[in-house]
Parts: sequence; structure tokens; C-alpha cells
Amino acid sequence: MTTPQNWQKSSFSGGGDGNNCVELASTPHTIHLRESDDPSIALVTTPDLLSHLLHGIRSGALGGV
Repeated sequence: MTTPQNWQKSSFSGGGDGNNCVELASTPHTIHLRESDDPSIALVTTPDLLSHLLHGIRSGALGGV
């Protein structure tokens, strides 16, 4: 598996280095998500699966999350 090099911080986390936030990186076929306070652990998914998850959250189909 390709390890991403260019992590991007969530725009909701502010500009400081010490903020705990979600970071995202992509490789040609995967999306990687991690928390800045523990970057050694990352979730890996595909763009399609992440899109379905976000749609479910936004539509309320996941139990009102």
C-alpha cells in the first residue's frame, strides 16, 4: 500500500500546529484519514465508500448523527 506524504488539515481546525484535528491524504485509489494527535493510526478507505458514508451522515440515514 502506498503511504501518503501530503496530509491536509481540516479547515475547521484552525491554523495552529497544536490543534487536534482530522487530517486527510490521498493516493491514486485510496483516501487516508487520521487524527493529528495520533498520526500513527490512519483509516484507509476508497472515495466511493467515503462518499456513501458522508451522504448517509448528511441525509440523516445513519440514525440522526
